[in-house]
This record gives sequence, C-alpha cells and structure tokens, in this order.
Amino acid sequence: MPLSEHEQRLLEQLEEQLRSEDPKFASTMHSATSAHMGPRRLTLGILAVVVGLVIVLVFGLSMKIIALGVVGFIVMLGGAAWAFIPRKSKSVGNSSGGGSQPHSPSQGSDFMTKLEQRWDRRRDSRG
Repeated sequence: MPLSEHEQRLLEQLEEQLRSEDPKFASTMHSATSAHMGPRRLTLGILAVVVGLVIVLVFGLSMKIIALGVVGFIVMLGGAAWAFIPRKSKSVGNSSGGGSQPHSPSQGSDFMTKLEQRWDRRRDSRG
C-alpha cells in the first residue's frame, strides 16, 4: 500500500531531521541498507529459490524421494534468506577509535551505555 502525499512529506521531513541531527548515523544506515541488498545478491537468492523449487517439485515429488524434497526445501529456504536478509557489515563495528579490541560480552553493555549517554545529552540540549 503506497504512502499518501502527506505521509511521504512527513517521512522526508523525518529523514532530513535525522540527517541534520546525526549525519554519521544517517550515512551508516544508508550505506548498510544499500550495500547489502544489491541486485546481484537478490538475483542469486531468487535463483536458489527457483532451483530449490524445481528440486522439490520436479524431482522430489515425481520420484517420491523424501530426502530430495527436504534438500530442495533447504535450498529454497537458504535462497530466500540470502536474498532478503541483509548481511552484517564488518565496517560498522568498532567506532570508538581506541584501537583493535577483541569482542567481549561487556562491549555490548558499553555500547548501550554510550547510546544512553548520547540520548540523554540530546534530550538535555533541547530543553
């Protein structure tokens, strides 16, 4: 269902506000979505779904081999995941600038702490 003109204008205003308030985050989000859902990735995923479907329908059902049908289903599922689930970017990772550190469970809480501090600073600066 397409957005109405009013909703499109609101969305554009929100995007512009995000770009003006936090340009680094906005550019990171833009590059993350555009880089991981490319046409090549989508084409390969859809091709894997079609190949899996052919294996299931043509060979698995006509030959009544259940294992072949299961393999075809797994290929279809993998192709759909490959096409529509964005992969994680390695470049978005450590932005603290403090050198390379091995990943530890405490880094997740450090990230959340930094995020909460940034949120509090923004909220305090607006009054």
